[in-house]
Amino acid sequence: MNSYAKGLMWFRRDLRAEDNAALYHALKVCRQVWCVFVFDTDILDDLRERGLRADRRVEFIRASLMELHERLRALGREHGVDGAGLIVLHGSALKAVPALAQKLGVQAVFANHDDEPAALARDAKVFGDLAHAGILLHSHKDHVVFERREVLTQAGHAFGVFTPYKNAWLKALTPFHLKAYPVAPHAGALANVPAAHAAPVPGLSDLGFEPTNLAQLALPTGASGAHQLFEDFVERIDRYGEARNFPAVKGPSYLSTHLRFGTISIRQVASVAYQMHLQGMVGASTWLSELVWRDFYHQVLANFPHVVEKAFKPEYDAIKFEHGKHAKDLFAAWCEGRTGYPLVDAAMAQINQTGYMHNRLRMVVASFLVKDLGIHWQWGERYFADHLIDYDLAANNGGWQWASSSGCDAQPWFRIFNPVTQSEKFDPEAKFIRRYLPRIAALPDAAIHAPWRANDIELAAAGVVLGDTYPHPVVDHAVARERTLLRYAVVKNPRKR
Repeated sequence: MNSYAKGLMWFRRDLRAEDNAALYHALKVCRQVWCVFVFDTDILDDLRERGLRADRRVEFIRASLMELHERLRALGREHGVDGAGLIVLHGSALKAVPALAQKLGVQAVFANHDDEPAALARDAKVFGDLAHAGILLHSHKDHVVFERREVLTQAGHAFGVFTPYKNAWLKALTPFHLKAYPVAPHAGALANVPAAHAAPVPGLSDLGFEPTNLAQLALPTGASGAHQLFEDFVERIDRYGEARNFPAVKGPSYLSTHLRFGTISIRQVASVAYQMHLQGMVGASTWLSELVWRDFYHQVLANFPHVVEKAFKPEYDAIKFEHGKHAKDLFAAWCEGRTGYPLVDAAMAQINQTGYMHNRLRMVVASFLVKDLGIHWQWGERYFADHLIDYDLAANNGGWQWASSSGCDAQPWFRIFNPVTQSEKFDPEAKFIRRYLPRIAALPDAAIHAPWRANDIELAAAGVVLGDTYPHPVVDHAVARERTLLRYAVVKNPRKR
């Protein structure tokens, strides 16, 4: 790579100073480096137009940027640069980044890869505008361990099945792939923030958003929050394989939001998991597999971008899902947590109240929407996209296509989760249900998983009136299962299309 007098580091989904590939390369090859983040109105305006004027993601990003700004200032001071920090802009990134680059007189802009289709289109436009101004754009891998076409089949094709991908991933892994990028030794290249851009990080109201309940949730922000969660998880990682399935248990890592926004390095967490995996720690091996799944879905998005609009397996686009007012009513009941199936309703209450949903429950509610209610998976995918703090296009799309059986290495089309047995198995004491559905909390354990089976005495003692204080089931699971098997028959028998 060439050396430059001046460079600009463009933060996107990598909101940390440590072990950041693009920041490392910028500082190493430039004598002066400014850092910028853009609250992109092309994204924010779309959120507001969809009614998301209180969005936990915007609040999480803002809090993490404040910490990143202070960390950059501290790194600069350690090298005698008193005025380093983060330039934060509010506008269209398409215009703001090239304009700032020209204003600062830089010769190169540095950023980390983002393989979402909209981001690729944005970056292509920015690349062209920068090139027109004689400025280079250098982009680096940072969000995953292996990306794009780094791990291929022996025939040179992208993988469509997870297990052989995982085997190839592990075979390709070397210490280099997990090695951290040492930013701090090169931080002397950080430049003072120009006076014209010394304004603090914009407030939520300046961005057009209202406060959420993020401060009341157990989700610390910024790199410090990510490391706090990671240290806690490492202490209990050996129990992960079993504990992760029970929503009332502290089992997951709770790092998904931090991995999404890059407040922690994937190399750091994968390195720790891999070393523990080599030591034979079963929980660490299971979590490492989840990190490999994350890479898998990102390489699917990069190599098969049609999954954003259609099924990975084209034959599944022939399935006729419910439509019209009936479908909209069923979807509304699912969104609002009033399906009459307590585990489903509690899970939807969790996402609506916190912006998070336990991974086991994501599979349960997705299966219920698609295979019990007969609603197209894209409806649920969009709802999750609007409400999850950890929303990531690749993982969200992959998860929904897995549940609908239309995606890579998905569950068989005839596998349909029973929401009652899932509830009895993974929330046996109904602790999770009682937390999010207090109106039925007084039902006994034997009845709470399927209130319609409770007798009149149990319902009266618990103060539950079906159809009033808690809804009747919107569908009969057994009937819905048979309907789904018929609906999916077009996949088994293409001539029925």
